[in-house]
Parts: sequence; C-alpha cells; structure tokens
Amino acid sequence: MLMETPIDEARWAAVVARDREADGTFFFSVRTTGIYCRPSCGSRLPNRRNVAFHATAAEAEGAGFRPCLRCKPTQASLAERYAEAVAAACRAIEVAETPPSLADLARIAELSPHHFHRIFKAVAGVTPKAYADAHRAARVRAELERSGTVTEAIYDAGFNSGGRFYEQSGRVLGMTPTRFRKGGERTTIRFAIGECSLGSILVAATDKGVCAILLGDDPEALVHDLQDRFDRAELVGGDAAFETLVAQAVGLVEDPRQGADLPLDVRGTAFQQKVWQALRDLKPGETASYSDIADRIGAPKAVRAVAQACAANNLAVAIPCHRVVRNDGALSGYAWGVERKRALLDREAAA
Repeated sequence: MLMETPIDEARWAAVVARDREADGTFFFSVRTTGIYCRPSCGSRLPNRRNVAFHATAAEAEGAGFRPCLRCKPTQASLAERYAEAVAAACRAIEVAETPPSLADLARIAELSPHHFHRIFKAVAGVTPKAYADAHRAARVRAELERSGTVTEAIYDAGFNSGGRFYEQSGRVLGMTPTRFRKGGERTTIRFAIGECSLGSILVAATDKGVCAILLGDDPEALVHDLQDRFDRAELVGGDAAFETLVAQAVGLVEDPRQGADLPLDVRGTAFQQKVWQALRDLKPGETASYSDIADRIGAPKAVRAVAQACAANNLAVAIPCHRVVRNDGALSGYAWGVERKRALLDREAAA
C-alpha cells in the first residue's frame, strides 16, 4: 500500500487538477513511461502507484527520467512565457511617445492580436489600452506637479493637442487639471470602516476607484489618517452599496490568492507609479528588496526613492508594499505595523 505524506498528497492533487500555479515548485515522474513532467501537463493522467515526485528537473533526470515532449519541463512554462511577453509589451508602451497599436504589441509578443489581448488582460489585469491610459495618466500627473502651466504639462505628457487632453482629463486624473494642481480640492471621497483579522480596515474611494486602504487598531485614528492624506477633499460616509468594496478589500487581507480585482484610483508621481506597478507584479508569497525593485524599474541607484515610494503608498495590500524586505531577508518598516507585515507574508507563504 502506498504511504503518502501530506506534501505528496498535495502534489498529487495539483497533478490531478493540472494546476499551473504549481509549475516550477516540483516535477513528477512516471515509472512505466520513464518520463517526467510539470504538474500542469495535459498528458493522460498516470496511475498514482507509478508516480514519484522530484523537487527539481535535475533531480528527476538524475533518477533516470527524460523530459516530457508535451509539457517540456526544462523550458519556461507557458505562464512564464506569457508573463515575459506581457512585460515586453508594457515596456514598449512605457517608452513610446504615442501608445502602440494592438497589432504592433501583438507582433512584439509573436501572437495574434485577439490572443494577445486576452493574454495581456489575464496577466496584467487590464487591457493594453487601459494600461497605456494609466501610464499616460501617470505622466500627466507628474508633469502637472512639475510644469509651470497646465498647457505645458499637457504637451510634455505626450498629448498632441489640449483639446484631446481635456476630452480625457476626467478619466486620466479623476478631476479637472486645475483641481488636481490644488490637491484634489472639492473632490468627494466616500469611505467606510470594517474589521478583518488584522484589526480595523478603512476603505475610501472616489468615483474613479479605491484611493485608500488603511489598516490599524483604532477606527477613529484611521479616519484622521485619511483626512491627513486627502486634506482638501470632502469626506462622506459610504452607503450600503459601498460595503461591497470593503468586503473586497477584506478579502485581499484574508485570502491573498484571490488577487487584487478592485477598481483603483492610484495617484502619485511617475516614479511612484513605476514602483507601485513593480510591487503589484510581485506574486503572493514572493518578496523583493528595495534594490530589487529599483533594478526592475530601471533605476538601480534609486533605492532610497523606492523606499520613499513604498512609504507613500495609500493602498495597503492592493499595492503590496508588505512584500518588500531588506537585502538580508529581514522585515523592514511597514506603515501599518511590522507585525501586520509579518502576518501577511506568513499567510501568503502558507497559501
């Protein structure tokens, strides 16, 4: 009778489910065929008694097994290849003066436009157009803070005419350019407070999306924190429908595997936006140092600025700054408390 450990049981369940999330964490071999596969392999399911598990491909080959020709376990997984293709497309969007067409981006990824569009949305969580709009929005916000006039900012951000910009300004900024320069004056922000396993949680949103997720022990202190962060906005209590956003935010805390599917109104400089996007690219359970993030955004010397951008994050968990650790792996500071950071990382590691 086959005696299984809990780890083997979990691995076999992943093989049965053809779980792509398990790819790279282990490999399995089949004694009767002499081959080894990744967990998501689409080949016929083998008899459990003929299956053994291996931590690495090298271990499987050392045991005398050869790689499967179908799932190609020695090559990057399909998910990894798609992630690389989407990352390349994102870089192309970010360096372009005008947003590349869908056909141009699909050509970079060597996929059909329809297939590329579907893959991009699955990996990035937004469409290529939405990503391009968000990147341009970051440029506009940065230029509005830097430029002497609104007109100068419009052209510096890559809009060919003021008319085109003003047609989109509400979507790009969540408010008029002049109001943005005044710190969001007269912007209405709805908010509500709930409870989660880490204490109290405050969720705030404009009509464009969630603009703040704050964690703490004292609900009243969280409200004061929100007022400090958006000192010129009009704060009003959320209605019953707003509780859905609170529930989604609590879900991010309790089950990191579900991913961030909240509509966000992310406000920051172009540099902060790059840092925050790099944080969102980290998977649950994955950590990176400030130096790693600086390298990922192409600014290896900006480690201190990366740390400042993490500290300026208003969206706990949705923008996962808790996944940033020191170079030696030790926990660094966290705006909502190191113990909460440790709890989030432990929860993600277990998941």
